[in-house]
Amino acid sequence: MNASNSTPDSGQGTPSRREQAEATYERLFGPRDRDGSEDDPELMEILRGFIFADIFGTGVLDDRTRELITVTVLACLQTLPQLGAHTSAALRVGVPASQIREAVYQLAPIIGFPRTLNAVRTINEVFGDHGIELPLPNEGKGDDAGRYQRGLAEQMPLYGTEIRDNLADLPEPFNEALPRFLTEFYFGDFYTRGGLSVPQRELLALCAFTAIGDTSAQLGPHGRACLQVGHSPTVIVAALVHCFPYVGFPRAVAAIRAVKDL
Repeated sequence: MNASNSTPDSGQGTPSRREQAEATYERLFGPRDRDGSEDDPELMEILRGFIFADIFGTGVLDDRTRELITVTVLACLQTLPQLGAHTSAALRVGVPASQIREAVYQLAPIIGFPRTLNAVRTINEVFGDHGIELPLPNEGKGDDAGRYQRGLAEQMPLYGTEIRDNLADLPEPFNEALPRFLTEFYFGDFYTRGGLSVPQRELLALCAFTAIGDTSAQLGPHGRACLQVGHSPTVIVAALVHCFPYVGFPRAVAAIRAVKDL
């Protein structure tokens, strides 16, 4: 486990599950007002124990990776209040604002622009609250003339002609236009940007497809791409397990089944 996920021993032996949960919560959000009133204290106790002790205590991911995954998943689900809280948590554990922005930007081809804009508005509000000046520095590379070639250079090592071949039986002009759109838009406009590495982008994309419930067309190819860019099976499964409390057991397990035999 990454050192940033470990919980210090209090001097009384191994910390209890509740102590682990409180320590993780404090790392992410600051000290919790334990004397404050809650409308649903029993549910919140279950939530804190499961997410901040069980999930955070299992696997090989550090806090920064976990929070980027959480931001990605919450943006896909459009749970905007929680997205705001976890954007703040991501900043608190050291995730640069540029990485948070890129994690959300690259969702546009997956969840569409309206929901992406909702998420961008939410994270920008948090950036403002933290005194981060907007707009953030430009991470785009190149102009319109090179979008296709730049995108193809990112796409081909990971997916070859798989996408084009899969769409070849569409009627004209869609058999050419749709794979070209994907190459230019998904890979040319987003994968070429700075802020996140391609391995980070692939792992977050896998979690995004898990969040929207795609258990067939995208999870297998993106799981293989995660392996190709250097993620171990242990890291891939850990990322999908981290999605569990946010997307629910059925989607998380379906995603794990889709990639476990790659």
